[in-house]
Amino acid sequence: MKTAYRRTFISVVLMAIILAIMFRSCLYTSYVVNGESMEPTLYDGNLMMVNKVVYQLTDVNRFDVIVFHADKQDDYVKRVIGLPGDEIVYQNDHLYINGDMAEEAFLQPLQKANARQLYTQDFTLKNVTGTKKVPEGKLFVMGDNRPYSLDSRKIGFIDADELVGKVDITYWPFSDMKLSFG
Repeated sequence: MKTAYRRTFISVVLMAIILAIMFRSCLYTSYVVNGESMEPTLYDGNLMMVNKVVYQLTDVNRFDVIVFHADKQDDYVKRVIGLPGDEIVYQNDHLYINGDMAEEAFLQPLQKANARQLYTQDFTLKNVTGTKKVPEGKLFVMGDNRPYSLDSRKIGFIDADELVGKVDITYWPFSDMKLSFG
């Protein structure tokens, strides 16, 4: 009887390990936030899980927090601001997409703390990229820590092929745990 129980227990443990490996390697990947460009949403050293399977350009929503390949060595985490076809203008700390003001509730505490100066400097998409609209197959992204973020205002559009996935969970430290973004 003990031998049958032991075999069943070992089988269950092995299956759990195999499923955990498949889950982590196929569906999600773990990332560590490096830098301050997404503060106060994400902090340097936060651990997060990125959904990399069912997330493609057609699934991207404005204000999603994503990870993408910035170059061969580095992956960046930023917030989606512009989708293909969007016209973007930032004026007097307000984001306008296709002529309509878009609410960025995640920035309000930062804008209030910096009431004497603009938190996000004015720009138009044409000024920073040379293009009036976000091209097909591309995204315009920005960090939440606008004054210190290396984002599409400097590096240009993000190609859909460089998209790793959407940040779904921040799990470390536990005090900063969040279950979704955007």
